[in-house]
Amino acid sequence: MTAPLDGVKVVDLATLFAGPLAAAFLADFGADVIKVEHPAKPDPSRGHGPARDGVGLWWKVLGRNKRTVTLNLSDPDGAALLRRLLADTDVLVENFRPGTLERWGLGPAELHAVNPRLVITRISGFGQVGPYARRPGFGTLAEAMSGFAAATGEPDGPPTLPPFGLADSVSALAAAYAVMLALRARDVTGTGQVVDLAIIEPIMAMLGPQITWYDQLGYLQPRLGNRSNNNAPRNTYRCADGRWVAVSTSAQSIAERVLRLVGRGELVDEPWFATGSGRAAHADELDAAVSAWVAQRDRDEVVAAFEEAQAAVAPVYDVRDILTDPQYAALGTVRTVPDEELGEVRMQNVPFRLAETPGEIRHAGRRHGQDTDSVFGALGLSAEELAALRERGVL
Repeated sequence: MTAPLDGVKVVDLATLFAGPLAAAFLADFGADVIKVEHPAKPDPSRGHGPARDGVGLWWKVLGRNKRTVTLNLSDPDGAALLRRLLADTDVLVENFRPGTLERWGLGPAELHAVNPRLVITRISGFGQVGPYARRPGFGTLAEAMSGFAAATGEPDGPPTLPPFGLADSVSALAAAYAVMLALRARDVTGTGQVVDLAIIEPIMAMLGPQITWYDQLGYLQPRLGNRSNNNAPRNTYRCADGRWVAVSTSAQSIAERVLRLVGRGELVDEPWFATGSGRAAHADELDAAVSAWVAQRDRDEVVAAFEEAQAAVAPVYDVRDILTDPQYAALGTVRTVPDEELGEVRMQNVPFRLAETPGEIRHAGRRHGQDTDSVFGALGLSAEELAALRERGVL
């Protein structure tokens, strides 16, 4: 079966999270992704988080389906070798601080002179232009500046950041989407272009109508904890066995079913119950009703009762629950991937399914520079030339 991106060649110069994850999404659907790392300074994600027997596990996810090479781009010979590699490449993904590639003679003008069809995807904290462009940028800063942190957390608590790379992951999805649009445009025009993605922007796009609310009403989204100003009950509730469930009542009919299920059907007849905002104004009363009922039952009993009443509920899972859940098993959400260093490793699968041309994780992240000789040998470099470049620190 032919994958959608078979024949698409991608060179991934990015480090840490957003850029490498975007390239991984492309690799999942058949793109030949060549991951370029510095010979002496590998992608820092290889050392982020827990490791097994000295092997970084985060890298196994970010590096999946990629070939790995080493190349010192700041060396003129390394820059020249990259230009040779890009001559027949479709997509370049990079996340250097703006101006860095230009300083090495690898800016868009130089690269498009080598390959006019190249899609150059530039991911940075703040974009390629503007007063903050040269600042170092990370997803945490985007979570702070986008409005996400200001709206997250308890009402009387501090702004709250997520304990994982949320902004980077959202940016990775946006970058992969942008690449596909640029490739489609190239089908029409015959030429590539530059994609300028600032990590501060995609997460802001996910935050809903906050800007429009403020523009039209002067309304600022407050921190509400697990509640919502748009409906209630909406919260997490502790069960008798110490586990938790989440309840959502975005639809009026669901709200009515929930209150009747927990034995407070009289609240449904209150005038304020007829609208989401009205229910939100009485969130304390509604939360108390749901919480009291849930607290008397184990989680499985709560979930079963909600399902029978056709009310919306979900157990609050940790990874242990995910790995034993039958719905995730049916979807194939977790994949066991072969790996040369670890034998096998489980990770999240491709995040959606195509009926005719599905994506696939073929292998986990490979060793640092594992494919250097085969990739650059294919460009015509002899074993002696490769050895000389490696001796000089270019490879």
